[in-house]
Formats: sequence, C-alpha cells, structure tokens
Amino acid sequence: MPRPRKWRNVCSLPDNNRFGPLGVSAGRREAITMTVDEYETIRLIDLEGFNQELCAKQMNVARTTVQGIYEVARKKIAESLVNGKVLLIEGGEYHLCGQDGPRCTIERGCRHRRGQE
Repeated sequence: MPRPRKWRNVCSLPDNNRFGPLGVSAGRREAITMTVDEYETIRLIDLEGFNQELCAKQMNVARTTVQGIYEVARKKIAESLVNGKVLLIEGGEYHLCGQDGPRCTIERGCRHRRGQE
C-alpha cells in the first residue's frame, strides 16, 4: 500500500487562478492545471527568494519533495507560455495557513500574515 501524501502548508490561494493568451476563450484552448502547492512552490522560490530547504520548511515537506514539485510546476509554466495554453491553478493536497492547518513557520514568506498587518 502506498504511503499517504503529506498535506502541504500554503499561505493563501492565488488572487488570480487563470492565465493565458489574451483574446482566446478558455473553451477553445487546451488548459494546463497547476496545483495550489505547485503555485506556492513557485511563489516561495522564484518570488520570495527562498532556497529549496526554506521552502520545504515553510510547506512542511521534505526538500526532495519541493524539488520535484518545483520541477513539475516550471514545466507547466513553460508549456503554457511556449504553446499558448491556458494555465489554471486549482486542486492539490494542501492546508491554508492558519485556517485549516498550522501557521507558517517562516514569517517573511507568509502572504496570510502580511494581509493582517
């Protein structure tokens, strides 16, 4: 029996969950779905400047898990950009910071706390 997945901590849901070419309806293009935890990994590493180890601590998973999530997320972004596909952000196995899961461990990367300050 496979090991159950560990829930990943996510600070907040994205403000926008659909991206793609302008002027093209979503029904006319194939869409790529990025999970919320893949989005969070991209946000923490590329936007907040975390290394994989800090990102793993923030998300409460192993560094090797973050490495795999990050690789898949980057490939999805590249496919969306290069092939002009719509990118949807939804789903995944995650807990939101402070709502249905623990608070973030590294305050500087937490969007949830920034909104309360």
